[in-house]
Amino acid sequence: MVLKLLFKICLFIVTTLLLSCATKKGTIISKNTINTNYHPINVKIYEQISKKTLGPCEPSIAINPSNPKNIVAGSVLDYVHVSNDGGKTWNTKKLKSDYGIWGDPTVLSDSKGNFYYFHLSDPEGTNWKSNKILDRIVAQKSTDGGKTWNKGTGIGLNAPKQQDKQWALIHPTRDNQLYTAWTEFDNYGSKNESDQSRILFSKSTDSSQTWSTPLQISTHLGNCLDNDLTPEGTTLASDGNNLFVSWAFDSKIWFSKSSDNGSSWTKEVAIANQPNGWKYEIKNITRCNGFPVMAIDHSKSKHKGTLYLNWSSQINDSETNVFIAKSTDSGKTWTESKTVYTNNKSAHHFFNWMSVDPKTGFIYIIYYKEVEPNSSLIEVHLSVSKNGANSFNDYIISETPFNPKGANFFGDYNNIAAYNGTIRPVWTQVENGLVSVWTALIEDEDLK
Repeated sequence: MVLKLLFKICLFIVTTLLLSCATKKGTIISKNTINTNYHPINVKIYEQISKKTLGPCEPSIAINPSNPKNIVAGSVLDYVHVSNDGGKTWNTKKLKSDYGIWGDPTVLSDSKGNFYYFHLSDPEGTNWKSNKILDRIVAQKSTDGGKTWNKGTGIGLNAPKQQDKQWALIHPTRDNQLYTAWTEFDNYGSKNESDQSRILFSKSTDSSQTWSTPLQISTHLGNCLDNDLTPEGTTLASDGNNLFVSWAFDSKIWFSKSSDNGSSWTKEVAIANQPNGWKYEIKNITRCNGFPVMAIDHSKSKHKGTLYLNWSSQINDSETNVFIAKSTDSGKTWTESKTVYTNNKSAHHFFNWMSVDPKTGFIYIIYYKEVEPNSSLIEVHLSVSKNGANSFNDYIISETPFNPKGANFFGDYNNIAAYNGTIRPVWTQVENGLVSVWTALIEDEDLK
């Protein structure tokens, strides 16, 4: 009787544990811990001067691998922020380009410390009054740590069509090879069904001096309404031999692969579901999206070569979750999606971005979270995995919660960079109606 009773008790415990990890709509609920004792120093990088001007937002950040104290960030519309003391202090200037600048900053650094700043174009300086607005993607280069920048090169010139929402990548071992992918609109905002959108790709093999003729890599064409039926949100990754790209479209995350350095691509396949689409509503924010972010482990850890995909999805009016999936066979198969935090209450978690430290393989994901369900206040969280996304620890990294209401534009994304244990997230914040961009001084050794 005693043995039978013990067996039943053990069976009950095992069953309970299995159920706690069971899938709900194909999603594994992560059992990570939330650390409320860690409080990193926050640094305000830049704040808008007046409510009448467009505030800095959509920040992007990169760490110089040859000198990690040298960090460069970009923000809407044309700001470039430079730090030479690891992010403690910043110098902000406006970037200049013959092609004009219309936001969507993407900042990268190669192994030698050359920085690249990708952005949209506004050649006539009159933005939407011109039929040349967004006529190309622009890449500018700095060889002195972000102090000065060249005039840049244009990519995908094709007016009056619009080139939008680019992201970029530098080859992991060949600094001269750069890649970018983006969405092309026949006529942005058009309701005409004959106007369509698609994902394009281009590469440079000479450190951004010239770029290849854009190649269409999506076979599914979308509309021009900038919603879930528009393919958007490209990010790229490379394992050194293969290129990978992902984007969101029609309630799914799509994936394509190139084994010939971007000359040709496999037909896109859906690798994850995104219920209710990539575009969703968040209280007090003009617009919000759950675009996928892709990254690969380049470290010498046992997870080397693992490909990670991170995105957010709104489950219902009171719950938006941040997810991750991974592939260990170069994108052939993917794990089921997993939430990256412990969520005891339904709340909104949004504007995610991910970085995988190329030296350690550790995963860092930044996102906003409602302080309480249906709250107007949000805070910035960092989820960290040191075991290949099997589990995450969560940290609140913003010093105080804030209300995003009042921003004339809050942006479409945040960003994070990690290199050899130095982690620098960057996000948009609102104080007294003024929009600002912030970072936190985080070292992995302090994340207990």
